[in-house]
Amino acid sequence: MNLHWIDWLIVVFVFGMMVAGVLVSKAHMRSVADFLAAGRTAGRYVLSLSSGIAALGAITIVNNLEMNFVAGFTQTWWGFTMGLVMLVLTVSGWVIYRFRQTRALTLSQFFEMRYSRNFRVFAGLIAFIAGLINFGIFPSVGARYFIYYCGLPQSFELFGLEISSYPLLMALLLATALFFVFAGGQIAVVISDFIQGVFVNLVFVLLLAFVLIKIDWTHISEALATAPVDASRINPFKTGHLEDFNFWYFLIGVFGVIYSAMSWQGTQGYNASARSAHEAKMGGVLGSWRGLGQSTALLLIPIVAYTVMHHQFYLPVQQSVNGVLDGLGSEALRNQLRVPLVLVEILPVGLLGAFAAVMLAAFISTHDTYLHSWGSIFIQDVVMPFRRKPLSQRQHINLLRASIVGVAVFIYFFSLWFKPSDYIAMFFAITGAIFAGGSGAVIIGGLYWKRGTTAAAWSSMITGSSIAVGGIIIRQLDHDFFLNGQQFWMLSMAASTVVYVAVSLAGRRRACDLDRLLHRGAHAVGGELRVVDETPARGLKMLGMGREFTRRDKALYILTYAWALSWGLVFGVGTIWNLTHEVNDAAWMRFWRYYVWLYLVISVVVLFWFTVGGARDIREMFALLRTRRRDEADDGSVEDHAR
Repeated sequence: MNLHWIDWLIVVFVFGMMVAGVLVSKAHMRSVADFLAAGRTAGRYVLSLSSGIAALGAITIVNNLEMNFVAGFTQTWWGFTMGLVMLVLTVSGWVIYRFRQTRALTLSQFFEMRYSRNFRVFAGLIAFIAGLINFGIFPSVGARYFIYYCGLPQSFELFGLEISSYPLLMALLLATALFFVFAGGQIAVVISDFIQGVFVNLVFVLLLAFVLIKIDWTHISEALATAPVDASRINPFKTGHLEDFNFWYFLIGVFGVIYSAMSWQGTQGYNASARSAHEAKMGGVLGSWRGLGQSTALLLIPIVAYTVMHHQFYLPVQQSVNGVLDGLGSEALRNQLRVPLVLVEILPVGLLGAFAAVMLAAFISTHDTYLHSWGSIFIQDVVMPFRRKPLSQRQHINLLRASIVGVAVFIYFFSLWFKPSDYIAMFFAITGAIFAGGSGAVIIGGLYWKRGTTAAAWSSMITGSSIAVGGIIIRQLDHDFFLNGQQFWMLSMAASTVVYVAVSLAGRRRACDLDRLLHRGAHAVGGELRVVDETPARGLKMLGMGREFTRRDKALYILTYAWALSWGLVFGVGTIWNLTHEVNDAAWMRFWRYYVWLYLVISVVVLFWFTVGGARDIREMFALLRTRRRDEADDGSVEDHAR
C-alpha cells in the first residue's frame, strides 16, 4: 500500500461528502425533466463548477498528465490564442444560448424540432454509439490508476480463489457512479459534481503550491533543456519535430472548439439544466475562470514528473518508477501511469491521499454524468420517438434507469476487452469525431441558418461519421498511418461543412421559422428572459451585453474581456519578438515561472469566489425544486415543431 491511514481517511471523508449531497438531492427529483435536466433550475456558478468537474474526469486528468509530459510548456503558448477564441464564444453565447432557447432536453430533440423525427433517431443512435465507444476505456484507465497509485495488490485470495483486483475495482467504481445517478438523476449529478468541484479546485491549488516549493526551478530548467533542439519543451517556436502534440494539433483543436460547440454530448444534461438561456451563457463565461487552477496544475505536475525522470538529482526515484514501468505490458500503459507513479514518490502524506480523492471524485463525476447522458440519449432519441402512447413519469424514469444500467454493463466489458495502443487524446479525437465530425455543421446550420435543410443534415452526419469510422479502422490496422486521430477529426469536420452547405443550397428554398424554434418574439416563454432595460443595443451592448445584463454581469464580462485580451497581447508581442530575435531557453523559463505563480494566486481567488457563488446557487436551486409545479408533458417529446 502506498497510502498512509491519514490518506485513506481523506479519501473516505470526501466520498462521504459526495454521498451526503446525493442523499439530500434525492427527495427533489419528481419528474422526467428533473431526472434529465435538474428541472432547469441550475444557476451560473453551479453550472460552471459542476459541468467543469464532470468534463474533467479521471481519464482526462491522466490524458493531460500524459500529453503535457510529452509537450511541456509549449502548447500553453499557443493556448493563449484559445483564450481569445473562447472569449468570443462565451460572451456571444455561441450555440449554447440558442440551444437553451429551444427548450430541448437533448440535442437530438432539437434535431427533430429543426429537421425531422427520423433524423432525430439517426443522430441519437450515432451519438449513442460514438459515446459508448469513447466512454468504453474510461473504467479501465481509472481502475489501473488506482491500483498503481494506491499500491493495491494485483490479486487477492477469497474463499480459496484468486481474484483479480482490476475487474473487481472497475465493478465497484461503476456501481458507485450508478448509485449517484439512480438516486436523483441530473439533480444528484449536479449536486455531487459541485461538491467534488470545490474539493478538486482546492487540491489543485495545494498541489501547485507544493511542487513550486518542493522542486528546484533550476532542476526543471535543466531537465527540460535535455529535449532535442527541434522538439523543445520550453520554446514553442522550436517544436517542428515534436510528434502528435505540436502546433498543428493545437490549431485543429481551436477550429474544433468553434465547430463542435455542444456537439459532444457526454455532459448533455448540463446543456439543458440552466435556469435560463442567460444563466447558461454566464456559466460559459465563468468557465474561463473556473479552470485556471486545474489547467495550471495539470501543466506543471507532468513537467515536474519529466524533471524527476530526466535529472540526475532524482536518480533513486527514477529507478523506483522505472522498476514498476518495466513490468507493464504496453507502451500505452507506461505513458498513462508514468506521472502518477512519480507522484507516489514525491508527494507527502496528506497530499498523496488528497490527490487520490481528487481522482476518485473525478472518476465518479465523469462516470455518473456520462452514464446519465448516454443512457438518456438512447431512450429519449432512439426509443421514445417510436412510441405512440406516452409513459407515466415513473415508467419513463425507470426506463431511463434501465438504459443507464445497460451503458454501465457495456463499458465494463469493453474496458476488459479493449487493449490501448495510442495516446488517450488521439483515441478521444477519433472516436469523438464519429458524431462530432458531422454534427457541428448540423447544429450551427440549424440554429443560425434558416436555409439549412434536412437532406443537408443527413448528408453531413453520414459524411463525418464515415470518415471517423474509417479512421478508427485504419489506425487499428496501421498504427503508424500518416494521419493521426486529430487529423482524421479535422478531415471529417471540413468535409461535413462543405457537404452541409452544398446540399442546402442545392435543395428546396424553404426557410425555417427561427423565431418559433427559439421561442422569440410572439413565441417567447414567460419568466425565462429577465429584461433590465429596453434601450437599443449600443456601447457595451455591442460587446454581447444585452438587455438582461445586470451591473455585475457587465463587470464580469469586462473583466473577462480584459483578461483574454491581455494574454492575446502577450501572445502577439511575444510571437513577433521571437520571429525577429533569438530568444534563449533561460528567458522562456523566466516567463513560464512568472506565468505559473500568477495563475496560482488567481486560482486562490477563484476558489473562494466560486465556492461562495455556487453555494448560493445550490440554495436557490433547492428552493425552486421545492416550489415549482411540474409539467408531465415536459418529457422530451415533440408534437408541434417547425422546420
